[in-house]
Amino acid sequence: MARPKADDRLAISKEDIESLFDGMEQKCFDLKAITKILDEKRTYWRLDNVSRFKFIDFLIEKAKLNKVIFEFPNRSVARYTWGDVSKYKLMLSLKPKSFFSHYSAMYFNNLTNQVPKTIYLNHEQTPKPRPKGKLTQEKIDFAFQCKTRLSNTVVKYNDTNIRVLNSMHTGDLGVTEIETADGFTIRLTNIERTLIDITVRPEYSGGPVEALSAFKNAAEKVSINKLVSMLKKINYVYPYHQAIGFYLEKSEAYRESQINLLSKIKIKHKFYLMHQIKQPKYSSRWKLFFPEGLA
Repeated sequence: MARPKADDRLAISKEDIESLFDGMEQKCFDLKAITKILDEKRTYWRLDNVSRFKFIDFLIEKAKLNKVIFEFPNRSVARYTWGDVSKYKLMLSLKPKSFFSHYSAMYFNNLTNQVPKTIYLNHEQTPKPRPKGKLTQEKIDFAFQCKTRLSNTVVKYNDTNIRVLNSMHTGDLGVTEIETADGFTIRLTNIERTLIDITVRPEYSGGPVEALSAFKNAAEKVSINKLVSMLKKINYVYPYHQAIGFYLEKSEAYRESQINLLSKIKIKHKFYLMHQIKQPKYSSRWKLFFPEGLA
């Protein structure tokens, strides 16, 4: 008796395959994950002569599997979804242990009324040694006179740009989970970590004016004690506490006792709210140069 063809075996096993995928919590897959599922169930489904690509093509044509191609600058990345999946869950599948940060986290944490056109997908780097050498005023001045380095890893998905960030290692400090309005759970930075991140990279946050607005909107939700503790754990080379203190004061939404938690941290150098400030103003309290638009 002739062995059943691949299409016949797939058709026979279709109900079992669909039942497995329907029962899985995971709904976004890369090629490796799909291959693993097939290999683990190949004997049970009697699909010994079915390639992974044949398996995928069958599920796309006859079942609920969808294929999405992300055209990154240097390569294409394929993802497979089972049924209807939140676009945010799909984006998070692009990088293991990734999370939304900066302007995206501002949006999800209700710190902005804007709907950002760019999604910021963050993935922490592996631990690296702290830079050697003493921080000097000359080094700070030189660094902030230069253009800030921004990620060029950007891909378009429908009408949304996704910018992939590789941030410094913190052990996912301040990364949490929330459930979105469509019932999907996503990973993102909490309010304290978000305020730190948008201070460090206002370019990923709509700029200093939008960052200031976020600080104002966070006043009734944020724990400044928690923020300061988190800032000390991250232990940046640059004195970002001066910029955070400035935002707290400038927002006029915080008590002086809260602002003092930042001013108690020693201020050794003059600092900058962002890179390449044109016509800067100066805060003597925070020894901070800031854009004229915030005056």
